[in-house]
Amino acid sequence: MNDSTRTDNPNPYDVDTDIQSSTQLTPQRAHLQLAIDGMSCQACASRIEKVLNKKPSVYDVNVNFAGETANVDYDPAQTTPEQITEWVNKTGFVANLQAADSLFSQTDEDTATQYPWRLIGLWICLLPFLVGMAGMLIGQGMAWMPPIWIQFVLATIVQFGFALPFYKSAWASIKGGLANMDVLVVIGTVTIWAYSTYLWLTHGDGSLNSLLQNSHAGGHGVSNSPAVYFEAGVMVIAFVRTGKYLEERTKKHSLNSIDLLLSLTPDEVEQQQPNGDFHNVALKDVQVGDILRAKQGSRVATDGTVIDGSGWCVESHLTGESVPLKKEVGDGLLAGALVENGSLLYRVSAKGSDTKLGDMVQALSDAQGSKANLARLADRVTAVFVPVVVAIALVTFAVTWWLTGMVDTALMHAVSVLVIACPCALGLATPAAIMAGMGVAARHGVWFKDAQSLEAAGNIDTVVLDKTGTLTVGKPSIVDHVMVDKSLAVDDVLQIAASVEAHASHPLATALINAAAERHLPLLNVSDISVVKGAGIQANIEGLGLIKVGTAEFANLTLPKFMPKVWQIASTVAISVNDEALGAFALADDLKADTPQAITALQEAGIKVILMSGDKQSVVDHVAGQLGIKQAYGKMSPRDKASQIALLQTAGHKVAMAGDGVNDAPAMATADASFAMFEGTDVAQHSASARLMGESLMHIDAAQKIAQATLRNIKQNLFFAFIYNCLGIPLAALGFLNPMIAAAAMALSSISVLMNALRLTRFKTEVELDNTVTASHIKTDRASKV
Repeated sequence: MNDSTRTDNPNPYDVDTDIQSSTQLTPQRAHLQLAIDGMSCQACASRIEKVLNKKPSVYDVNVNFAGETANVDYDPAQTTPEQITEWVNKTGFVANLQAADSLFSQTDEDTATQYPWRLIGLWICLLPFLVGMAGMLIGQGMAWMPPIWIQFVLATIVQFGFALPFYKSAWASIKGGLANMDVLVVIGTVTIWAYSTYLWLTHGDGSLNSLLQNSHAGGHGVSNSPAVYFEAGVMVIAFVRTGKYLEERTKKHSLNSIDLLLSLTPDEVEQQQPNGDFHNVALKDVQVGDILRAKQGSRVATDGTVIDGSGWCVESHLTGESVPLKKEVGDGLLAGALVENGSLLYRVSAKGSDTKLGDMVQALSDAQGSKANLARLADRVTAVFVPVVVAIALVTFAVTWWLTGMVDTALMHAVSVLVIACPCALGLATPAAIMAGMGVAARHGVWFKDAQSLEAAGNIDTVVLDKTGTLTVGKPSIVDHVMVDKSLAVDDVLQIAASVEAHASHPLATALINAAAERHLPLLNVSDISVVKGAGIQANIEGLGLIKVGTAEFANLTLPKFMPKVWQIASTVAISVNDEALGAFALADDLKADTPQAITALQEAGIKVILMSGDKQSVVDHVAGQLGIKQAYGKMSPRDKASQIALLQTAGHKVAMAGDGVNDAPAMATADASFAMFEGTDVAQHSASARLMGESLMHIDAAQKIAQATLRNIKQNLFFAFIYNCLGIPLAALGFLNPMIAAAAMALSSISVLMNALRLTRFKTEVELDNTVTASHIKTDRASKV
């Protein structure tokens, strides 16, 4: 959906004319997203934020450790994306800009998909130590452990070869002023290596022959051999690196829905040549205006318009509704749609990042890269985490040495403290759940603007709904009319009204315009168009004078007391010329098919539902009665809606607003969370914290349930991360955990947080379940007709 600000005239009934200008983006504020490679924990993300926030040309920075992205708001008059990229690179990381014609930026080197040669080499070096430790478990003592000189060689290769990325990251972190997890790993393992090397080299008389003789035993004080711990350092590095590798794969492939979205478009397409033949060409070579073919079972490669053929397409990746849609000549196609049946020839209207799929990918990427308020707690903890852990390790070493008099025991306890501490789990707790939750929401056709929006949606207890276009189909039709002057032809009054309403965007205006078109009534030229807040629209028509179209009061019309019942439940649009009433039209709109189900679902979830509309009270009461809504307010101006929501907030309620028009924008901006309905105005889209890509109101229920599940997941992750460190560090300090077990536990802590976040990807709501059933019924019906 296009995110540019609309230039259409606003809703004639409920809006000020200055709403649009107040929602436009400041020209001197640009947004940039970078893919960041090389972050090892949340402290890395914090360091990048710290560096960029010091730049006067940067307004705001959010770095997502889990998503490995940076969202930067900056002043384009003072700096460029290339300059910002260079600043990030100077901190020791690799930043990549998004290509202009791509859907999403990719790093030059995908560490999660390349073959893990470094990790394989690391485990090969670890293998002899594992054999030796297996011998210890079956009562062989140190007999199976390799000679100490071999242990030294293997440990040195690991420490200063395969562990080199740890050193680079640790050094860059220290230079940036924030110590990360790699600092703890380097300090712990290099201490083990140095201490073991010192014991080995100083054991005996120091001669080479003495060293080799002492090296035949496995160490740890057996057969006069020195008590070395080379295996501990190697295992720590191996376990930590393995944990990182699994973490990267989980983040990039299982947790991040963006890769799944990108896979929806094929690499090659069938392109029609000038002679009518079809050739396979690369998607990147396709241009707007080209003609492509999509067969049954294939994916639509770009946005386009069907020019030949027919078929059924599933667009659930964008709308969240898996019900197949019939596509015929003239219908639009969306990139990524699955052609379930038939064959389509379509003309490309947009490609790459310009498609609606590209818009979704970028919106999802921006949202995943933002931070929830809950993440601030973890950020504050990780900012001081490493220095505190180092201090605890030093105290542990000193106290243990003082109490036991054994340097090696004190050293192992201190190293265990360094290794068991895991800021990664804290850093991953919130962004991992946000990534998963955003992906699930997108699957259900809900596009949250950012993490704060999702967090706000998960805390709501009240939902305020607009009527037209939200609860109803948004396509009202004329059901009755009344003329003040019986000599006037209905078509003449309709022509006048439609001519003025052509400059409005409200569904009621559209109904009058469509009615005039059906009767082949040409629209008249109008001038001096203006909107009167909460009343209607007025303009001048040459030869007639001032025309007012809107509420009965606005058009100076008093309706008779005894009108047909339809006037009590239909919306009224009155018309006057030079303040002389001409007549009025009654327009009725049907409820959406699943609106009752959606209202029931929200109420059963404990959500209070309130209806607010600019329509007259009798119509609002009628709709509320049909849906079982107890609170309903009619004749509400945009300011009235916003004020009422503010009162609810003052009373302690967390309020969400759902609407589709310009008149809903102030209320959306006031609410804690807001939802813009499918195909709502651009002003509503900009004001809302989430966009609903399906027409069903059930998407609001799905959004609220997904947001709640995400918040629960975040709290579970944070609880686990805090408890892990609160229990792990004391146990390590007291000697209950050796460095190897500490390393394994540290790696598992991050993986556990990610696995818990992955549970969100299996989350299903009533929208998805109902769509699955409906889709299967449609398939069965179509199959029975074949």
